[in-house]
Amino acid sequence: MKKIIILLLLLTPFFAKAQEPGQRAEVVQTIQKMFDAMRAGDSTMLRSVFADEVRMLTTFYDQEGNPQLRTGSLDKFATAVGTPHEKVWDERIWSYDVQIDQTMATVWTPYTFFLGEDFSHCGVNTFQLYRSEDGWKIVNIMDTRQKEGCQMQPDDIQRELERLVSSWHQAATDADEDIYFGLMAPKSIFIGTDASERWTKDEFMDYAESAFNKETAWDFKTVYRHFTIGDDRRHAWWDEKLDTWMGTCMASGVLENTADGWKIIHYQLSLAVPNDKIQAFQELIKE
Repeated sequence: MKKIIILLLLLTPFFAKAQEPGQRAEVVQTIQKMFDAMRAGDSTMLRSVFADEVRMLTTFYDQEGNPQLRTGSLDKFATAVGTPHEKVWDERIWSYDVQIDQTMATVWTPYTFFLGEDFSHCGVNTFQLYRSEDGWKIVNIMDTRQKEGCQMQPDDIQRELERLVSSWHQAATDADEDIYFGLMAPKSIFIGTDASERWTKDEFMDYAESAFNKETAWDFKTVYRHFTIGDDRRHAWWDEKLDTWMGTCMASGVLENTADGWKIIHYQLSLAVPNDKIQAFQELIKE
């Protein structure tokens, strides 16, 4: 047993190094540098992020719907990037899913490619990199390409989320239980204004059952709402000011883009107490 413990202690720094938070940033920076080189038309910058031996592949469906695999080369790619072209090659990455073990990294990046401001195509890149003495280098790229079902722009996502949250509140006004709870993820959490009110989705459904048996469960009017979309385009959060039967409330929520679409995974509602009323409010609570 002592030998095993000693061995684990010796290996701990080695494994810990593979999990250093800074390594993820370095991997992402390497890939971002490649895309910056494409936008700048700089073939020298482009080559600097690749290893000496590189494999480049593209897979797609042809017009007959048959899967195809095409092999590219770094030399042709660098030459094309460095050749003057009228429109900027702008590959916009929506998220970076990074996995690292020791000196190996794999990255999954959904993208949409634009020629200037003109949409060209979209798909997913997969990168494999290794950590050399000169930093992380790309050794393999494989991508898919398509024209339909492409990643939305942030403004489009925000409009979709605005409609979702508005529909969620409207469902409470209409006492439509199916829509209201259907927009919440199975493991979602709802936190109410009372200190005891922290519910899972199932608990909240049980609590609100009597309210949804009425013509209106509750009617919250939005005064304002602000969204923030995560870099991964899979998560977003918002805060809002509401006019309610309790008075002015402040709330915040988190959404996740799941296999079933965007769902609310967390929501917290709080009663807004004016600063000049805090002491009186405290006294009332004490009573």
